Amino acid sequence: MTAAVLATVLTAAGCGADSKPTDSRATGSTDAADNGGKDAPPKTSSLTWKFEHIADFSGELTDVAVLAKDDIWAVGTENNGKSNAHLLHYDGSRWKREPLPDPLAATDYPPKLEEVGEKALWVRPQTHQDGDGVNPWAMWDGTRWSAVPNPPPGNVGDLDAASPDDIWALGGEQTAVHWDGTRWTTTRLPYGASDLAVVGPDDVWAVGSRSTGPGTELGYGERYNQPASMHWDGTSWKSVATPQARFEKPIPPEPSAGLSQVFALESGEVRAYGGNTFNHGEVENEPADEYIRLRWDGSKWVDQEEATGGCAGRTPVGQDDKGLFLDGNWFLTDGGRCVKIKRHRLPLSTGARKGSNQSLWLKEIHRVPGTDEWLGAGQVQVNQSGDPFGAPVVVRLQRGG
Repeated sequence: MTAAVLATVLTAAGCGADSKPTDSRATGSTDAADNGGKDAPPKTSSLTWKFEHIADFSGELTDVAVLAKDDIWAVGTENNGKSNAHLLHYDGSRWKREPLPDPLAATDYPPKLEEVGEKALWVRPQTHQDGDGVNPWAMWDGTRWSAVPNPPPGNVGDLDAASPDDIWALGGEQTAVHWDGTRWTTTRLPYGASDLAVVGPDDVWAVGSRSTGPGTELGYGERYNQPASMHWDGTSWKSVATPQARFEKPIPPEPSAGLSQVFALESGEVRAYGGNTFNHGEVENEPADEYIRLRWDGSKWVDQEEATGGCAGRTPVGQDDKGLFLDGNWFLTDGGRCVKIKRHRLPLSTGARKGSNQSLWLKEIHRVPGTDEWLGAGQVQVNQSGDPFGAPVVVRLQRGG
Protein backbone atom coordinates (compact mmCIF):
# COMPACT_ATOMS: atom_id res chain seq x y z
CA MET A 1 0.00 0.00 0.00
CA THR A 2 1.09 3.64 -0.61
CA ALA A 3 1.76 6.09 2.35
CA ALA A 4 2.62 9.67 3.13
CA VAL A 5 3.04 11.27 6.54
CA LEU A 6 0.67 14.22 7.02
CA ALA A 7 0.75 14.72 10.79
CA THR A 8 2.51 16.96 13.29
CA VAL A 9 4.17 15.26 16.25
CA LEU A 10 4.39 17.06 19.58
CA THR A 11 6.96 15.50 21.89
CA ALA A 12 8.70 16.18 25.17
CA ALA A 13 11.59 14.30 26.70
CA GLY A 14 10.33 11.42 28.80
CA CYS A 15 6.68 11.93 27.84
CA GLY A 16 4.70 12.65 24.72
CA ALA A 17 1.60 14.23 23.25
CA ASP A 18 -0.47 12.37 20.72
CA SER A 19 -0.31 13.18 17.03
CA LYS A 20 -3.55 14.35 15.49
CA PRO A 21 -5.41 11.87 13.31
CA THR A 22 -4.89 12.08 9.58
CA ASP A 23 -5.89 10.19 6.47
CA SER A 24 -2.31 9.03 6.10
CA ARG A 25 -1.41 5.37 6.03
CA ALA A 26 1.74 6.10 7.90
CA THR A 27 1.37 5.83 11.64
CA GLY A 28 3.25 7.57 14.42
CA SER A 29 3.52 7.83 18.18
CA THR A 30 5.59 9.54 20.79
CA ASP A 31 7.00 8.27 24.04
CA ALA A 32 6.06 4.90 25.53
CA ALA A 33 4.93 6.67 28.70
CA ASP A 34 1.66 7.52 26.91
CA ASN A 35 -1.03 5.30 28.39
CA GLY A 36 -3.79 6.12 25.91
CA GLY A 37 -5.79 8.33 28.26
CA LYS A 38 -9.11 7.38 29.83
CA ASP A 39 -9.82 4.83 27.08
CA ALA A 40 -6.70 2.79 27.85
CA PRO A 41 -7.23 -0.85 28.91
CA PRO A 42 -5.76 -2.40 32.05
CA LYS A 43 -2.01 -2.75 31.97
CA THR A 44 -2.20 -6.49 31.27
CA SER A 45 -3.92 -5.68 27.96
CA SER A 46 -1.28 -3.21 26.83
CA LEU A 47 0.31 -3.21 23.38
CA THR A 48 3.89 -2.12 22.71
CA TRP A 49 6.06 -1.91 19.62
CA LYS A 50 9.47 -3.37 20.55
CA PHE A 51 12.52 -3.07 18.32
CA GLU A 52 13.16 -6.07 16.11
CA HIS A 53 15.91 -4.46 14.05
CA ILE A 54 17.60 -1.05 13.98
CA ALA A 55 19.41 -0.42 10.69
CA ASP A 56 22.96 0.92 10.69
CA PHE A 57 22.29 4.10 8.71
CA SER A 58 20.41 7.35 9.24
CA GLY A 59 17.18 7.40 7.26
CA GLU A 60 13.92 5.48 7.18
CA LEU A 61 12.35 2.24 6.05
CA THR A 62 9.52 2.91 3.62
CA ASP A 63 7.99 -0.54 3.19
CA VAL A 64 8.06 -4.08 4.58
CA ALA A 65 6.86 -7.47 3.33
CA VAL A 66 6.45 -10.45 5.68
CA LEU A 67 6.27 -13.69 3.69
CA ALA A 68 7.21 -15.99 6.58
CA LYS A 69 8.93 -15.88 9.95
CA ASP A 70 12.21 -16.47 8.14
CA ASP A 71 11.56 -14.48 4.97
CA ILE A 72 11.09 -10.78 5.67
CA TRP A 73 12.00 -7.93 3.35
CA ALA A 74 12.26 -4.20 4.02
CA VAL A 75 13.27 -1.28 1.85
CA GLY A 76 14.36 2.21 2.76
CA THR A 77 16.50 5.21 2.03
CA GLU A 78 19.52 6.81 3.66
CA ASN A 79 19.75 10.48 4.58
CA ASN A 80 23.01 11.16 2.79
CA GLY A 81 21.89 13.75 0.24
CA LYS A 82 21.55 11.19 -2.54
CA SER A 83 18.65 9.34 -4.13
CA ASN A 84 19.26 5.74 -3.19
CA ALA A 85 17.47 2.61 -2.07
CA HIS A 86 18.49 0.01 0.52
CA LEU A 87 17.00 -3.49 0.46
CA LEU A 88 17.16 -5.51 3.69
CA HIS A 89 16.36 -9.21 4.18
CA TYR A 90 15.83 -11.38 7.26
CA ASP A 91 16.37 -15.11 6.67
CA GLY A 92 15.52 -16.36 10.15
CA SER A 93 18.96 -15.80 11.62
CA ARG A 94 20.02 -12.24 10.80
CA TRP A 95 19.26 -9.08 8.88
CA LYS A 96 21.42 -8.43 5.84
CA ARG A 97 21.56 -5.72 3.20
CA GLU A 98 20.92 -7.19 -0.26
CA PRO A 99 21.39 -5.74 -3.74
CA LEU A 100 18.24 -4.71 -5.54
CA PRO A 101 17.06 -7.39 -7.99
CA ASP A 102 18.50 -6.94 -11.46
CA PRO A 103 15.33 -5.54 -13.08
CA LEU A 104 15.39 -2.68 -10.56
CA ALA A 105 19.14 -2.23 -10.19
CA ALA A 106 19.01 1.32 -11.57
CA THR A 107 16.20 2.43 -9.24
CA ASP A 108 17.00 5.58 -7.27
CA TYR A 109 13.92 5.70 -5.06
CA PRO A 110 12.93 2.87 -2.68
CA PRO A 111 10.69 0.46 -4.62
CA LYS A 112 7.29 -0.73 -3.41
CA LEU A 113 6.98 -4.20 -1.88
CA GLU A 114 3.74 -5.98 -2.78
CA GLU A 115 2.65 -9.25 -1.13
CA VAL A 116 0.55 -10.78 -3.91
CA GLY A 117 0.05 -14.26 -2.49
CA GLU A 118 1.39 -16.86 -0.10
CA LYS A 119 5.19 -16.48 -0.12
CA ALA A 120 4.89 -14.40 -3.31
CA LEU A 121 6.44 -10.94 -3.43
CA TRP A 122 6.49 -8.38 -6.23
CA VAL A 123 8.80 -5.39 -6.19
CA ARG A 124 7.95 -2.45 -8.40
CA PRO A 125 9.69 0.88 -8.94
CA GLN A 126 8.44 4.04 -7.35
CA THR A 127 8.89 6.74 -9.95
CA HIS A 128 7.76 10.34 -10.04
CA GLN A 129 8.12 10.65 -13.79
CA ASP A 130 5.09 10.99 -16.02
CA GLY A 131 4.79 9.00 -19.22
CA ASP A 132 3.65 5.71 -20.66
CA GLY A 133 7.00 3.92 -20.67
CA VAL A 134 7.27 0.45 -19.14
CA ASN A 135 9.28 0.16 -15.92
CA PRO A 136 10.65 -3.28 -15.03
CA TRP A 137 9.24 -5.13 -12.01
CA ALA A 138 10.73 -8.10 -10.13
CA MET A 139 9.24 -11.04 -8.21
CA TRP A 140 10.57 -13.26 -5.41
CA ASP A 141 9.42 -16.89 -5.15
CA GLY A 142 11.12 -17.62 -1.84
CA THR A 143 14.37 -18.68 -3.46
CA ARG A 144 15.29 -16.34 -6.29
CA TRP A 145 14.40 -13.13 -8.11
CA SER A 146 13.04 -12.97 -11.64
CA ALA A 147 11.30 -10.40 -13.82
CA VAL A 148 7.54 -9.85 -13.69
CA PRO A 149 6.35 -10.51 -17.25
CA ASN A 150 5.03 -7.49 -19.12
CA PRO A 151 4.36 -5.10 -16.23
CA PRO A 152 1.82 -2.36 -16.94
CA PRO A 153 3.14 0.89 -18.38
CA GLY A 154 3.37 4.25 -16.64
CA ASN A 155 3.40 5.22 -13.00
CA VAL A 156 1.13 2.62 -11.39
CA GLY A 157 -0.69 3.63 -8.20
CA ASP A 158 -2.21 1.60 -5.38
CA LEU A 159 -2.09 -2.20 -5.88
CA ASP A 160 -4.10 -4.95 -4.18
CA ALA A 161 -4.21 -8.69 -4.81
CA ALA A 162 -6.62 -11.52 -4.11
CA SER A 163 -4.02 -14.01 -5.38
CA PRO A 164 -0.96 -14.04 -7.69
CA ASP A 165 -3.41 -14.50 -10.58
CA ASP A 166 -5.90 -11.84 -9.53
CA ILE A 167 -4.18 -8.47 -9.05
CA TRP A 168 -5.62 -4.99 -9.44
CA ALA A 169 -3.84 -1.64 -9.55
CA LEU A 170 -4.70 1.95 -10.33
CA GLY A 171 -3.30 3.22 -13.62
CA GLY A 172 -3.07 6.70 -15.01
CA GLU A 173 -5.78 8.83 -16.59
CA GLN A 174 -8.75 7.36 -14.71
CA THR A 175 -7.95 3.69 -15.38
CA ALA A 176 -7.39 0.46 -13.48
CA VAL A 177 -5.27 -2.49 -14.62
CA HIS A 178 -5.84 -6.18 -13.89
CA TRP A 179 -3.47 -9.18 -14.00
CA ASP A 180 -5.16 -12.58 -14.54
CA GLY A 181 -1.99 -14.65 -14.44
CA THR A 182 -1.22 -14.32 -18.14
CA ARG A 183 -1.82 -10.72 -19.19
CA TRP A 184 -2.72 -7.21 -18.05
CA THR A 185 -6.06 -5.68 -19.00
CA THR A 186 -6.84 -1.96 -18.76
CA THR A 187 -10.34 -0.81 -17.76
CA ARG A 188 -11.85 2.66 -17.56
CA LEU A 189 -13.01 4.07 -14.22
CA PRO A 190 -16.09 6.33 -13.98
CA TYR A 191 -14.10 8.87 -11.91
CA GLY A 192 -10.57 9.55 -10.75
CA ALA A 193 -9.55 7.17 -7.96
CA SER A 194 -7.06 7.44 -5.11
CA ASP A 195 -7.34 3.93 -3.66
CA LEU A 196 -8.76 0.48 -4.36
CA ALA A 197 -9.42 -2.70 -2.41
CA VAL A 198 -9.99 -6.27 -3.59
CA VAL A 199 -12.72 -7.94 -1.51
CA GLY A 200 -12.73 -11.15 -3.55
CA PRO A 201 -12.96 -12.44 -7.12
CA ASP A 202 -14.99 -10.00 -9.22
CA ASP A 203 -15.57 -7.83 -6.16
CA VAL A 204 -13.36 -4.74 -6.21
CA TRP A 205 -13.92 -1.22 -4.90
CA ALA A 206 -12.25 2.07 -5.84
CA VAL A 207 -12.76 5.47 -4.24
CA GLY A 208 -11.85 9.04 -5.09
CA SER A 209 -13.71 12.20 -6.06
CA ARG A 210 -15.79 13.62 -8.89
CA SER A 211 -16.00 17.14 -10.31
CA THR A 212 -19.29 16.73 -12.17
CA GLY A 213 -22.81 15.81 -11.17
CA PRO A 214 -24.98 16.64 -8.15
CA GLY A 215 -23.42 18.86 -5.51
CA THR A 216 -20.39 19.95 -7.52
CA GLU A 217 -21.58 23.35 -8.79
CA LEU A 218 -20.82 26.45 -6.75
CA GLY A 219 -21.57 29.14 -9.30
CA TYR A 220 -19.23 31.53 -11.07
CA GLY A 221 -17.67 28.52 -12.79
CA GLU A 222 -16.29 27.08 -9.55
CA ARG A 223 -16.57 23.42 -8.57
CA TYR A 224 -16.99 21.62 -5.26
CA ASN A 225 -15.50 18.14 -5.72
CA GLN A 226 -17.59 15.41 -4.12
CA PRO A 227 -16.78 11.90 -2.81
CA ALA A 228 -17.02 9.13 -5.40
CA SER A 229 -16.98 5.35 -5.23
CA MET A 230 -16.90 2.68 -7.93
CA HIS A 231 -17.40 -1.10 -7.97
CA TRP A 232 -16.16 -3.84 -10.30
CA ASP A 233 -18.66 -6.70 -10.58
CA GLY A 234 -16.73 -8.91 -12.97
CA THR A 235 -17.82 -7.20 -16.17
CA SER A 236 -17.39 -3.44 -15.73
CA TRP A 237 -16.79 -0.59 -13.31
CA LYS A 238 -20.00 1.07 -12.15
CA SER A 239 -20.45 4.31 -10.27
CA VAL A 240 -22.03 3.85 -6.83
CA ALA A 241 -24.15 6.54 -5.21
CA THR A 242 -22.02 8.17 -2.52
CA PRO A 243 -23.15 10.66 0.16
CA GLN A 244 -22.25 14.27 -0.58
CA ALA A 245 -20.27 16.45 1.81
CA ARG A 246 -20.82 20.18 2.09
CA PHE A 247 -19.93 22.96 4.51
CA GLU A 248 -22.72 25.13 5.83
CA LYS A 249 -22.95 28.66 4.41
CA PRO A 250 -20.94 30.75 4.12
CA ILE A 251 -19.00 28.11 2.23
CA PRO A 252 -15.21 28.60 2.71
CA PRO A 253 -12.88 29.23 -0.27
CA GLU A 254 -12.06 26.43 -2.71
CA PRO A 255 -13.90 23.61 -0.90
CA SER A 256 -13.25 20.02 -1.92
CA ALA A 257 -14.46 16.66 -0.62
CA GLY A 258 -13.32 13.18 -1.52
CA LEU A 259 -12.45 9.68 -0.38
CA SER A 260 -8.79 8.74 -0.03
CA GLN A 261 -8.95 5.18 1.33
CA VAL A 262 -11.09 2.08 0.98
CA PHE A 263 -10.56 -0.82 3.39
CA ALA A 264 -12.02 -4.33 3.21
CA LEU A 265 -12.49 -6.14 6.50
CA GLU A 266 -11.87 -9.88 6.71
CA SER A 267 -15.64 -10.31 7.07
CA GLY A 268 -16.11 -8.75 3.63
CA GLU A 269 -17.47 -5.46 4.97
CA VAL A 270 -16.14 -2.45 3.06
CA ARG A 271 -15.33 0.91 4.65
CA ALA A 272 -14.29 4.20 3.06
CA TYR A 273 -12.44 7.19 4.50
CA GLY A 274 -11.90 10.74 3.35
CA GLY A 275 -12.43 14.37 4.19
CA ASN A 276 -14.11 17.66 3.40
CA THR A 277 -11.62 20.54 3.35
CA PHE A 278 -10.89 23.94 1.80
CA ASN A 279 -8.13 26.49 1.18
CA HIS A 280 -7.23 27.65 4.67
CA GLY A 281 -6.04 31.13 5.60
CA GLU A 282 -8.26 33.24 3.35
CA VAL A 283 -11.14 34.06 5.70
CA GLU A 284 -11.72 34.58 9.40
CA ASN A 285 -13.84 32.21 11.49
CA GLU A 286 -12.86 29.20 9.43
CA PRO A 287 -14.85 25.99 9.90
CA ALA A 288 -13.01 22.85 10.90
CA ASP A 289 -12.15 20.25 8.29
CA GLU A 290 -14.59 17.35 8.37
CA TYR A 291 -13.89 13.61 8.39
CA ILE A 292 -15.85 11.30 6.10
CA ARG A 293 -16.31 7.77 7.44
CA LEU A 294 -18.59 5.44 5.47
CA ARG A 295 -19.60 1.77 5.67
CA TRP A 296 -21.21 -0.32 2.91
CA ASP A 297 -24.24 -2.09 4.38
CA GLY A 298 -24.80 -4.30 1.34
CA SER A 299 -26.97 -1.89 -0.58
CA LYS A 300 -25.83 1.66 0.24
CA TRP A 301 -23.19 3.73 2.02
CA VAL A 302 -24.03 4.66 5.62
CA ASP A 303 -22.07 6.55 8.27
CA GLN A 304 -19.75 4.53 10.46
CA GLU A 305 -20.17 4.50 14.21
CA GLU A 306 -17.75 7.09 15.56
CA ALA A 307 -14.72 5.85 17.48
CA THR A 308 -13.91 7.38 20.85
CA GLY A 309 -10.85 8.90 22.47
CA GLY A 310 -7.63 8.94 20.51
CA CYS A 311 -9.11 6.61 17.90
CA ALA A 312 -11.59 9.24 16.69
CA GLY A 313 -10.94 10.30 13.11
CA ARG A 314 -8.20 7.74 12.49
CA THR A 315 -7.99 5.28 9.60
CA PRO A 316 -7.21 1.54 9.60
CA VAL A 317 -3.81 0.18 8.58
CA GLY A 318 -4.40 -3.47 9.49
CA GLN A 319 -6.80 -5.94 11.09
CA ASP A 320 -6.34 -8.91 13.38
CA ASP A 321 -8.86 -11.12 15.18
CA LYS A 322 -9.22 -8.64 18.05
CA GLY A 323 -9.76 -5.37 16.19
CA LEU A 324 -8.24 -2.75 13.91
CA PHE A 325 -4.80 -1.17 13.90
CA LEU A 326 -5.19 2.57 13.23
CA ASP A 327 -2.80 5.24 12.00
CA GLY A 328 -0.86 7.04 14.72
CA ASN A 329 -0.16 3.75 16.56
CA TRP A 330 -3.62 3.17 17.99
CA PHE A 331 -5.72 0.01 18.21
CA LEU A 332 -9.53 -0.15 18.20
CA THR A 333 -10.86 -3.39 19.67
CA ASP A 334 -13.95 -5.09 18.26
CA GLY A 335 -15.68 -4.04 21.47
CA GLY A 336 -14.96 -0.37 20.81
CA ARG A 337 -12.09 0.10 23.30
CA CYS A 338 -9.40 2.54 22.12
CA VAL A 339 -5.85 1.46 23.01
CA LYS A 340 -2.65 3.45 22.52
CA ILE A 341 0.22 1.30 21.25
CA LYS A 342 3.31 2.26 23.22
CA ARG A 343 6.93 2.02 22.15
CA HIS A 344 10.42 1.87 23.62
CA ARG A 345 13.08 4.55 23.33
CA LEU A 346 16.16 3.89 21.24
CA PRO A 347 19.23 2.54 23.05
CA LEU A 348 21.95 5.11 23.75
CA SER A 349 24.29 3.15 21.46
CA THR A 350 22.39 4.53 18.45
CA GLY A 351 23.46 8.09 19.31
CA ALA A 352 20.09 9.06 20.76
CA ARG A 353 20.69 10.95 24.00
CA LYS A 354 18.66 10.60 27.19
CA GLY A 355 17.11 14.04 26.76
CA SER A 356 16.19 13.58 23.11
CA ASN A 357 12.65 13.84 21.78
CA GLN A 358 11.73 10.63 19.94
CA SER A 359 8.72 9.71 17.83
CA LEU A 360 7.98 6.46 16.00
CA TRP A 361 6.56 6.65 12.46
CA LEU A 362 5.54 3.40 10.79
CA LYS A 363 4.97 3.27 7.05
CA GLU A 364 3.59 -0.29 6.90
CA ILE A 365 2.55 -3.08 9.26
CA HIS A 366 1.94 -6.73 8.37
CA ARG A 367 0.94 -9.92 10.16
CA VAL A 368 3.49 -12.73 10.25
CA PRO A 369 1.74 -15.54 8.29
CA GLY A 370 0.36 -18.33 10.42
CA THR A 371 0.74 -16.39 13.68
CA ASP A 372 -0.87 -13.59 15.65
CA GLU A 373 2.39 -11.60 15.52
CA TRP A 374 2.74 -8.27 13.71
CA LEU A 375 5.75 -6.44 12.31
CA GLY A 376 6.02 -2.79 11.27
CA ALA A 377 8.66 -0.73 9.50
CA GLY A 378 9.46 2.97 9.50
CA GLN A 379 11.70 5.24 11.52
CA VAL A 380 12.27 6.74 14.94
CA GLN A 381 12.76 10.46 14.47
CA VAL A 382 15.27 11.72 17.03
CA ASN A 383 15.24 15.45 17.73
CA GLN A 384 18.17 16.60 19.80
CA SER A 385 20.52 19.55 19.88
CA GLY A 386 23.26 19.41 17.26
CA ASP A 387 22.67 15.89 15.98
CA PRO A 388 19.09 15.04 15.02
CA PHE A 389 18.63 11.91 12.93
CA GLY A 390 16.20 9.23 11.80
CA ALA A 391 16.74 5.62 12.82
CA PRO A 392 15.29 3.06 10.37
CA VAL A 393 13.55 0.37 12.41
CA VAL A 394 11.56 -2.84 12.19
CA VAL A 395 9.31 -3.34 15.21
CA ARG A 396 7.38 -6.30 16.58
CA LEU A 397 4.10 -6.05 18.49
CA GLN A 398 4.35 -7.14 22.11
CA ARG A 399 1.11 -7.93 23.94
CA GLY A 400 0.50 -7.83 27.67
CA GLY A 401 2.13 -6.06 30.58
